[in-house]
Amino acid sequence: MATVVDGEGQPSLNCIISDLQTKKLTDLPTELLEYILCFPVLKHVDICNVSCCCKRLHDVCHGRGKVWGHQYKLRWPRLQRFYRQNECCDWLREYKTRHRVGIQIHSTVESISKRFFTEVVSSLFSLGMPEHFCEDELLFILSSDKRKSLTLKYYAKKILYFLRQQNILRSLKTFLEQPAEQQSSLEGAVLVDQYCNPLADVTVDSISAQLDEIAEKVKKMLRIKNASHPSLRITQGGFVVEDFELQRQVLWALNSVLYEQLQYKGNEFDYYNPLNSYIHQVLLRHTGIPISLSVLYMTLAQKLGVQLEPVNFPNHFLLRWCQKPRGSEDIYDFVYIDAFGKGKQLTAKECEYLIGHQVTADYYSAINTTEVLLRMVGNLLNIGKKGEGNEKSYQLLRDSLDLYLTINPDNVQYLLLQARLYFHLGIWPEKVLDILQHIQALDPSQHGAVGYLVQHTLEHIQHKKHPAAPEVKMRSVSEHREVKYSVGLIMKHKRSGYNCVIYGWDPKCTMSQEWITTMRVHQLSNGASQPFYNVLVQDGTCRYAAQENLEPHSAPLEIGHQEVGRYFSEFADTHYVANEELQTRYPEDMDKTLDTQHSLNPQ
Repeated sequence: MATVVDGEGQPSLNCIISDLQTKKLTDLPTELLEYILCFPVLKHVDICNVSCCCKRLHDVCHGRGKVWGHQYKLRWPRLQRFYRQNECCDWLREYKTRHRVGIQIHSTVESISKRFFTEVVSSLFSLGMPEHFCEDELLFILSSDKRKSLTLKYYAKKILYFLRQQNILRSLKTFLEQPAEQQSSLEGAVLVDQYCNPLADVTVDSISAQLDEIAEKVKKMLRIKNASHPSLRITQGGFVVEDFELQRQVLWALNSVLYEQLQYKGNEFDYYNPLNSYIHQVLLRHTGIPISLSVLYMTLAQKLGVQLEPVNFPNHFLLRWCQKPRGSEDIYDFVYIDAFGKGKQLTAKECEYLIGHQVTADYYSAINTTEVLLRMVGNLLNIGKKGEGNEKSYQLLRDSLDLYLTINPDNVQYLLLQARLYFHLGIWPEKVLDILQHIQALDPSQHGAVGYLVQHTLEHIQHKKHPAAPEVKMRSVSEHREVKYSVGLIMKHKRSGYNCVIYGWDPKCTMSQEWITTMRVHQLSNGASQPFYNVLVQDGTCRYAAQENLEPHSAPLEIGHQEVGRYFSEFADTHYVANEELQTRYPEDMDKTLDTQHSLNPQ
């Protein structure tokens, strides 16, 4: 056994061995036995075996002792944040529970195919598993060898996404139940950000820490202007600077730091990018849209003692700064701040120039945090509706609908949109029926639309009970003899230059005549009568490509597409290995893929 020396003055392994040679193990002091049993080479099986030797060793390895605590922390280091430092608990019980949860989670994720994963998550909850143990096992799956177990990781990621979103929805509901004066627009915006990006590490504390750093920069700038300014003494919230000239100095320093020093700006060139609405991305990219920049600006001003109010101005979110004693509602008693326009201060009349038409006084009123969130989520919802109908835009639409209906659960228009979206995607039919029942209770005039969806959703549920067998495509049949390529091959598009992997094929184009005309398929030398391939593209899109436009990639590479794991279990250096489900549909393709790779790279 190798010599190990403890840098803290504890006995080395050689000393321990020497002791063991002169006395029985059980004669050693408890502290020394614990030290021996905490060596990293010993695993949980070893500790179980040792504890079965005799009563003395069984007592040393008791559940609340140091030995099992060490084993638990060694195996699951991510879980340490759930325990207080030096907390005494039954580590053996915790170990057994976490171990059992790991086996159940792994088994469940492996069992998922195309079934909607929320059904599986519901079954996990019904087993009474501690949620943080579930999440830890899912993260363990995701952190394993990145080229292997791709299908396992694909569904583990989906389950983790769902679990975190459910937690965030619960937090949002709790947030909305607070009195309006206790709700923070920043905290609400962070919850929106978290829900749309549940796998990102976004917390209120981390966002607040970044804003505190900006506030300190503002204070340094303010010190140049007025070394005795009261905002320089602010250490916690609640303090308000009353003097208007002192407030003006704060806003001057804030504009200098935010827009000149840190180069924040409104994103005019990519306005409808959803990243502009996510607070952590606004802080990272230093750009956003009026509402996200206004939330940051208002929060920073508040940290420095200046109270600003959000204004739901049409097409351009603003902040207002009162110039008269509090309580005034005269729109001309306010200066309006355009955070999107580098903090420019506007009169009520100048606000109308921003949008090119007059508005009534109601549009200059301050709004509460709930209304701020509805405007923010409404922006995301509109982006999702304008999307290209791909997986990414559908996910954004789903997420923003979930958020909007959590804040405003009785909006019939969006309830109907949610039901139609789920119906279109063919997912969660039981949830669709619940939504439709709620719509009918809120607005009986929607009977026609509701009745149509109810009928077809019931048909979908019935179909799920007796699913059709997947279509099997054999390469050996005569009508498929023109199909040159196979699933799993890494390809390059000859015209567009993109890299992709094949996950399906048809002997001839199966798209509509409208699609064929729009994509100018008739201009191809073999037109629509040649094989076409379903491909996952490196840029995250899914495309349908003609055989004459594809060629095997000369230097095969991994395709960074979020759906790769849905079809493939492994990246094998030169090609992808189809998972069990894809192999069932294309049973002869893997041999063809291997033959193609061998002919391209003979060794």
